[in-house]
Amino acid sequence: MIEKFLKAKHWQLFLLTFGIPFILQITTIVSLFRNLVYDSNDDTIYELFFPIFMVITVMYAASLFGWYYSVAVGLQTKVPAVTMKIKKFKLFFFTPLVYFLIIITYISLISTADDAMHAVFILIIFPLHFFSLFCMFYTIYFVAKTIKTVELQREVRFSDFAGEFFMVWFFPIGVWILQPKINKSMERKEGKEEKKSFIQRY
Repeated sequence: MIEKFLKAKHWQLFLLTFGIPFILQITTIVSLFRNLVYDSNDDTIYELFFPIFMVITVMYAASLFGWYYSVAVGLQTKVPAVTMKIKKFKLFFFTPLVYFLIIITYISLISTADDAMHAVFILIIFPLHFFSLFCMFYTIYFVAKTIKTVELQREVRFSDFAGEFFMVWFFPIGVWILQPKINKSMERKEGKEEKKSFIQRY
C-alpha cells in the first residue's frame, strides 16, 4: 500500500482525497436543499445524510493520512545518514486518528448518552483536541522534511523545506507539485535496483 501511494500520480491522489469526497458532499447538499424547496415527504436523504457524511470523512482522512504515512515511512530508505525521528513521528501520527475514533464513537452514541458520559467526553476531548492539532502540524512538518531531505540528500533546516511544509498543509494544491518529486525519487530507486540486479547477474 505504501508503494502504491508513492507511485500514484498527482491527479489520482487529488481525486481520491478531494475530488470524489467533494462531489459526494455537493451531491448530498443539493439533494437536501431540493427536498426542502419542494417540501418532499421522502426522508431517505435525511436518514442517509450521516452515513454519507461518514463515508466522505473516512475516505478523505484515510487517503490523506495514508499518503502522509507512506511518504514519511516509505521514503526512509532514500534518506541519507541523517537523524529522522521515525518513532516520534509514528506516535504523533496515530494520536489524531485516536481522537477521530473517539469523536465518531461519541457522535454515534450521543442520542443515548447521559450527563456523566457527556462530562467524561468533555474532559477527555478538550486536551486531546489541542494535542491532536499539535500532532497534525508535526506530521506535516515531518512529511515535508522527509521530502526535502530525500531531494537534497543532506540534513535540512525548516528554511529549506518551508515551501514543502505549506504545500503539504494545503494538500489539494501542493500535491500537484510534491507528488511528481516523489515519483521521480521512486523511479531513481527502481533504476538503481535494476542496475544492481543486472550487475549481480553478470
